[in-house]
Amino acid sequence: MAPSRCHYGVMDLTVFVDRVRQELAVAAEAGGPDAAALAERLTAPLASALQLVLLEALSRAADEITRDLAPGSVEVRLRGGEPSFAVSVPAVEPAAPPMAPNEAPPEPDDTPVDADGATARINFRVPEALKARIEQAAAMQGRSVNAWLTRAASAALRTPSQTATNEKSTLGRTKQHVTGWVS
Repeated sequence: MAPSRCHYGVMDLTVFVDRVRQELAVAAEAGGPDAAALAERLTAPLASALQLVLLEALSRAADEITRDLAPGSVEVRLRGGEPSFAVSVPAVEPAAPPMAPNEAPPEPDDTPVDADGATARINFRVPEALKARIEQAAAMQGRSVNAWLTRAASAALRTPSQTATNEKSTLGRTKQHVTGWVS
């Protein structure tokens, strides 16, 4: 699916540049008429420098937002010397159809589920306390955090009827492991 794009209106930077000019004029008035005249002469050449600094700040902000939005993105675009924003958000994939009642669920494991072995990367934010518990659980099982989360997500995505069936078959029994040869 193609990502959806949102375009936001052009941002007029002259409003911000004019505000800096006004603040500079107010500050220069305290220095007398010569300082006020100097400040007025300096504001014209500084206007383009101020616009470039504002554009750099907007670009950096867009980069930081893009890191948090991944795989979506935010772009700053110039049109007529004025910036505008374009936001790309990945389209939501349709939900997988429910499994047939007699179909066995895939056993959760550490390998990718895709037939071609492809994997995908996601950003996952959790509270520090939960992160520590996840790391501890993964270490106790001798797994990486990624492998542990993959296994937990696979198990959580089983349909409720399959989970109930699996729970019924193990209720009231203890797990036993037998090794050796039978003759």
